[in-house]
Amino acid sequence: MVEQAFLPFVRTPSRYIGGEVNQIKKDFDKCDLKIALCFPDVYEIGMSHTGMAIVYEALNRLPNVAAERVFLPWIDAQEIMKQKNIPLYTLESKAKVADFDILGFSLTNELCYTSILNTLDLAGIPLRSKDRGQDFPLILGGAGMANCCEPIADFFDMFLLGQAEEAAVELAQFLIEHKKNNTPKQKILIETAKKFPFIYVPSLYDGLPPKILDAVVDDLDKSVVPEKPIVPFMQAVHERISIEVMRGCPGRCNFCQASFCRRPVRFRSPQRILEIAKAAYAATGLDTIGLLSLSTADYPYLEETISLLNEYFQPRRVGISLPSLRVDVQLKLLPKLASSVRKSGLTIAVEAASERLRKIINKPITDENLFAAVEEAYKQGFESIKLYFMAGLPTETEEDIKNIVKLCYELAVLRKKVRGKVAKINAAVSWFVPKAHTPFGWQAQQSEEYFRNVKDIILAEKRKLNARFLNFKFHNIQASLLESAIGRGDRKLADVIEYAYKSGARFDLWDECFRFDLWQNAFEKFGLDLNKLAARKFEPDEILPWQHLGGPEKNYLLKHLQTAEDR
Repeated sequence: MVEQAFLPFVRTPSRYIGGEVNQIKKDFDKCDLKIALCFPDVYEIGMSHTGMAIVYEALNRLPNVAAERVFLPWIDAQEIMKQKNIPLYTLESKAKVADFDILGFSLTNELCYTSILNTLDLAGIPLRSKDRGQDFPLILGGAGMANCCEPIADFFDMFLLGQAEEAAVELAQFLIEHKKNNTPKQKILIETAKKFPFIYVPSLYDGLPPKILDAVVDDLDKSVVPEKPIVPFMQAVHERISIEVMRGCPGRCNFCQASFCRRPVRFRSPQRILEIAKAAYAATGLDTIGLLSLSTADYPYLEETISLLNEYFQPRRVGISLPSLRVDVQLKLLPKLASSVRKSGLTIAVEAASERLRKIINKPITDENLFAAVEEAYKQGFESIKLYFMAGLPTETEEDIKNIVKLCYELAVLRKKVRGKVAKINAAVSWFVPKAHTPFGWQAQQSEEYFRNVKDIILAEKRKLNARFLNFKFHNIQASLLESAIGRGDRKLADVIEYAYKSGARFDLWDECFRFDLWQNAFEKFGLDLNKLAARKFEPDEILPWQHLGGPEKNYLLKHLQTAEDR
């Protein structure tokens, strides 16, 4: 049916066909549990998500479990599915998602919430957990937003907090036993919540139960990795062999949820990284290896790892990608080390243009180290620099904003001293969004007017310098306001999210689809002010909507906040 009634009529059929090299397809008759893993965005985005690939591998290593993938079809495909009554299906078996035992969502951003409802709708599954009987799959949420999931709690049966590859296997084995015993759904939820400290069942929450704990993988060398990654039929966002070199981040930037929730810091050994790279290269033929972490420059065995990879892969013309570079003394070493690193550009997350503001956000990069690192990069052949900045940070001044342009200009001109020609600087400016489980989670977000003024100041400063070699790209301001309003919200927002979805909100992470007016109307419908919620400042003694959902203790975060305020 899919091949004849659906694929010939969609614009990008490679999103929907499955059957790729290294996919895992099992005989359902020989499996005790069927799990549909959903990334609530289009195929090429989801296929670049390392976390989903790891969980897919971990679950499929269980001989009696079938884990299959499902992504959200694009708008044209959704229309055809509705017209022809085609239910959402998994890629491996073309099986109806509604027929699976579990539907697990990767929750990566607050703006994917209408995509989750869209997925449930296309699968023919009621949106609210209270409306789903025994015959529907258990709806499970995991990944980053599980730690602040109250706004979407009414749509889920349970959430898995923390790192999923080992926890998901334990949960699957536990659910198999209950399935064999025909245990009623409500009892399954109760027993699961009792057994696993990392499982949150919203329907059982009646006040202030013990804090749910994040699942942690202790040993990265022994943890599951996809040594035979699936090779997409169409170009994915990232076409590379992705290998985590460490988890956690020693930096603890005060705005970063991942650095506070994904503790402790753990390292993968250079030898194990080489083994993974060799296996994945043999299975895929991909020509780039990405060394991933929250801060790859803080990985203590970076020099040894790059040397090992170069020795094996340089003759094979396989390059190394080093994203997430933190600028400190170590960064000065990287251009020397990376003889096979792609030299088209160097990416640096500076965040703030002044040393004062960097200290407040707990990113102690000095200008001296920054300029030394970039100069060394130019000497080693790097041609352009991409810089990430964040505007609207606590205590930010107009001078801090102007310094963004000044810093970019000086770094561009620095290349003239080394190579006789200025560098091209691409600067991405995002807007500060206070995040749950961070020291800045209590802080207010700036207004839309403030952010628009920041954008005007930056562009005016660029014009003054006549700096055509500086290119600034700005994140969607209204999307950032919505992210703040939802991200620190409670269950009252479930009505808002559902109303926005039913009013037509779709693919909110895509600028061409995002409609702020639908969200404003949805908040107003239920007597809420989106802008006021985004700009809300929490008091230190307030009970926070997320404080029971993993992450560090509240007092620990408040101490970090106090330290920032004292600087």
